[in-house]
Amino acid sequence: MVEPVEQQTEELQRLERAAEESHRPEDIPASAARANRRAARHTSSSWSGFVSYFVVAAVIGLGLFLLDWQDTLFRPTTESRIHRYLVGALSVVGLLAGAKAVDVYAISRLRNTVSRFNLQRILRLAVGIAIVFIAISVLFVNWYAAVVSLGLISLIVGFALQTPISSFIGWIYILARAPYRVGDRIQIGDARGDVIDVSYLDTTLWEIGGRHLSTDHPSGRLIKFPNTNVLNTPVYNYSWPLFPYVWNEIKFSIAYESDLQFVATTMQKLAEEELGESMMKKVKLYRDLLARTPVDDLQVQERPVVVFRVNPNTWLDAIVRYLVEPKRSGPVKTRLTRKLLQALNAAPEKVLFPRSNLR
Repeated sequence: MVEPVEQQTEELQRLERAAEESHRPEDIPASAARANRRAARHTSSSWSGFVSYFVVAAVIGLGLFLLDWQDTLFRPTTESRIHRYLVGALSVVGLLAGAKAVDVYAISRLRNTVSRFNLQRILRLAVGIAIVFIAISVLFVNWYAAVVSLGLISLIVGFALQTPISSFIGWIYILARAPYRVGDRIQIGDARGDVIDVSYLDTTLWEIGGRHLSTDHPSGRLIKFPNTNVLNTPVYNYSWPLFPYVWNEIKFSIAYESDLQFVATTMQKLAEEELGESMMKKVKLYRDLLARTPVDDLQVQERPVVVFRVNPNTWLDAIVRYLVEPKRSGPVKTRLTRKLLQALNAAPEKVLFPRSNLR
């Protein structure tokens, strides 16, 4: 029986979250089940971190009590102003205590460091906006005048800061839709690298490749681009948690007279030895998981594949195609190339390479 698309999509999202939290793919189903149980379980922690907030709130409350109990200490206008200030301070303390509770009892319990990082930034931003709102409420008695003044200021600032504002909207989009996260390897426009920071206005990449290198090795340079780019530029993400692999190829030109069966068997065997049986098991598990999602028709082979293509220069191209983690593609390709050349050169009667002026 075919499951509804909505249910399949929800299953994929649950598996993806479990993949982010699991170091071994074999643990993904169990991790998904634990995540569901954790969401409904109530846990308790020490209240020692909130003592300071309780003390400050108690002092402010005592001040309000004394102010209401003895109303002849100040003039009415001064008393009203002090009362507003104390109420505002009490609101700020309550807000900070609530934010700390959310951080301690909810955000800090997340196993995924990227999710904690993003949610803590959102929490700090929300708290800052709320404190500004409280301050305006305390300082301005006439709300109409305050709103008009803020509206004019916002209009002027909006025209002057269009790019930063759109970048901030891009940051919200990055958190909501997650086209990439801290630690992902991505390409956006001409920039390629590993994401090391996503701030309110820009994203920072640790560049790989670049103009000075022909491989995927880090170049040592940082790339910063405004978050608004994510709204109008395609993002290529090489680090999908549920399937963190990319296809890679190694190609050799050989003569038509070569023993193609020997070449294919040798290349596939060495590729399997280099990648290891564990990676093949991982790919098989991911394929089984994907079969329960909307992309169940996707064909993912867990073993390397050797194919032959006709080269325009009267040679055949022997290509071994395999899966590899993006950040290990360079070292794996180097080691595998050396092993393949050594094995193929050891059988010159079966493998004929271009030589001399026949290259």
